[in-house]
Amino acid sequence: MEELLSILRELHPEVDFETCSTLIDDKILDSIDIVTLVAEIGSEFDVEVPAEELTPENFNSAKALWEMVQRLDEE
Repeated sequence: MEELLSILRELHPEVDFETCSTLIDDKILDSIDIVTLVAEIGSEFDVEVPAEELTPENFNSAKALWEMVQRLDEE
């Protein structure tokens, strides 16, 4: 999880990713951030994020993102 938080902090150092659960709803993360995250997650965790996983629910919080990474890592 710490690696993921580090990636997120590089994108938006001003955001408290440990408590924020509205990253998409509040437009904190935009489409460029999502593309960057998908690439970084692929590199860091060696998982591919398929198109069907690109949902607001999976990107609204660091916790949701981490759960998605863990789920994809098990596949």
